[in-house]
Amino acid sequence: MLRPWELNVDIVRQSGTAIHVQIAQKIIEDIQSGRFTPGLALPGTRDLANKINVNRKTVIQAYDELIAQGWLTSENKRGTFVSRRKLAINHDHKRQTLTPLLTSYASHKEVTPILSKRQMHDFINFNEGLPDVRLIPFEMLSRAMRHALIISVRNSKSTYGDPKGAMILREAILQMLNMERGLHAKIDNICIVRGSQMGIFLTARVFIQPGDYVAVEQLTNPLAREAFSSCGANILSVAHDNEGLDVNHLAQLCSQHKVRAIYVTPNHQMPTTVTMSYNRRLQLLALAAQYDFLIIEDDSDHEFNFTDKNTLPLASMQKSKQVIYIGSISKVLATGLRVGYIVAPAQVIDKCARQIALIDRQGDQITELAVAELLHIGEIKKHILRTLKIYGERRAFISALLHQELSGFVHFKQPDNGLAIWLEIHSAIDMITLIKDAEFGKISFTAGSSFSTDHHQIQAIRLGYANLNHDEIYLGINRLKAAFLNQQRKLLRA
Repeated sequence: MLRPWELNVDIVRQSGTAIHVQIAQKIIEDIQSGRFTPGLALPGTRDLANKINVNRKTVIQAYDELIAQGWLTSENKRGTFVSRRKLAINHDHKRQTLTPLLTSYASHKEVTPILSKRQMHDFINFNEGLPDVRLIPFEMLSRAMRHALIISVRNSKSTYGDPKGAMILREAILQMLNMERGLHAKIDNICIVRGSQMGIFLTARVFIQPGDYVAVEQLTNPLAREAFSSCGANILSVAHDNEGLDVNHLAQLCSQHKVRAIYVTPNHQMPTTVTMSYNRRLQLLALAAQYDFLIIEDDSDHEFNFTDKNTLPLASMQKSKQVIYIGSISKVLATGLRVGYIVAPAQVIDKCARQIALIDRQGDQITELAVAELLHIGEIKKHILRTLKIYGERRAFISALLHQELSGFVHFKQPDNGLAIWLEIHSAIDMITLIKDAEFGKISFTAGSSFSTDHHQIQAIRLGYANLNHDEIYLGINRLKAAFLNQQRKLLRA
């Protein structure tokens, strides 16, 4: 492979900046200056490591981060190239100096400058907790999709596919669930759906009749609540606290109404990020047996766990026969690839399959085959581990920044799971005005009221951080701080 440029990197070993970061910064500078043009082949990791006298793993680490951020692309057996995607960069931007508390995070693996107004419209979006699309493994996905397309064409038949999903994907997900999440499921217990929301809706469609009572947590996923309402359910709100669902409150509701089902997010409560305690889980299962209601467990954020302890789902516990388990692979791979699953008794899966045949007869066999291949060869597991490290660094960075800049306005607990932080805001702050000030300051987040049944004002907001790099988080938190300070000035004038 002809490489017309030599990559010269001046390594300053006592600078306090990690060597792989210096390499990455040098490459970014050369791309920005035009010295490295789109499609240009870069030196191999071994060649560059020998040239600048560093460990090859250090160069690999720098290349991997630049690939993840979109600066470079890797082509199997060909090499590493400057990305052909246009990255709009604000060359006039000068990164502000971080305070001493954050200097340990400043010289970090996050090397992408803040994107320009043209690309981001100068707006920082703390979404509800979605991953960073810049980390999508495009090359890996494209190879798997091409292979799946070839297989699909070769094996094409005149009949439609199984509405339960491709057998090879069901087997791969089943192995993952039984091995890593402690389930005891069989192949007849699993059905593939287009993401967790479709799984929730299908479950509601199969089980809920008009007039049935469905319990949800007081603050919950609004789309799940709407799915049950669309099937004619009467919604009951159950209180929750720092241990998760208030089982005593649920028992009280069960004594007053014939509850058909409850929808819960025990591993990472949506939106507060609380993990349901073990005792509460046991009590919930016992209550389900006593009052004969279903537990619909949404565990679509399971992979994003930042502790050494893997909290197993309700569906893995004994006496969990009344649990319908819903999960997703979309978040860990690419949100645009809608791949989720339902785990339930075989007769329930059969009912779900009949509903799927009415609305999604053909399915998405190519995507299912591609994801199955990536699961079988371990690529999805590797991708999870790689992105989890990046998200863990962003979680630590935003937590430190929130403590330093907003401790006078908010209270929060760094979550063990998920890709968002729940900020409880001091009562003196007017939420409606704060939201308006934040929008005016070009920052968006999800207000706590979005998750309540009656949409009444709640002194809390949800900040998703995973979709933003360190520079973007830093800018966003400072804009949020400006909105709080504006509120404070108004209170002092009142």
